[in-house]
Amino acid sequence: MNTTHRCGLALVLACALPLSMAAEPPATGAPAMTAEQKAMMDAWTKAGTPGAEHARLGEQLAGTWNATMSMWMDPAAPPMTETGTSTNSMVLDGRHVHMAFKGQFMGQPFTGFGTTGYDNTLRRYTSTWVDNMSTAVMIALGDYDAATGTYTFRSEMADPAAGGKPIPIRETLQIIDADNHVMEMFETRDGAEARTMRIEYRRAK
Repeated sequence: MNTTHRCGLALVLACALPLSMAAEPPATGAPAMTAEQKAMMDAWTKAGTPGAEHARLGEQLAGTWNATMSMWMDPAAPPMTETGTSTNSMVLDGRHVHMAFKGQFMGQPFTGFGTTGYDNTLRRYTSTWVDNMSTAVMIALGDYDAATGTYTFRSEMADPAAGGKPIPIRETLQIIDADNHVMEMFETRDGAEARTMRIEYRRAK
């Protein structure tokens, strides 16, 4: 391992500590950082510091929400409907919104966990999702349209019924107002996109 790689690893480990600790000057007698090392440390610190995007996510999504779900197995047929509750909280010192969802799906208890955040380095929004009806992890990247108050995420899902064939997924999250937002999910199969889910969230009083 060369010197650059060793320094890079050391900085990654340092940034796993609280940023305030990582930013402290070296102890008396310790060798001073080189300009290259300081630049790397500054870059990691900037990448790990929550900003306006994280604050907006917290303002828009944190809280307890009552959910009304509509799910389409066949786009031409009426949707199945269920209800649930989502408890969202800011975690990791304001870096991510953590969602804990409980409800029903096809008459069975349904539990899921997700995160929504913003990657300062990629300059993209991030989304993850896991639940008790799948062993998969859905990971998506997205952007925000301030004019419409809409986040748009894109990802892929391995279809178990088609031998793991990747299915393109588009998900939108529109902020209606401080007490309402709507998530919609679309799948593309055989070149045609169809809506498969819509969840309306209303802030619990």
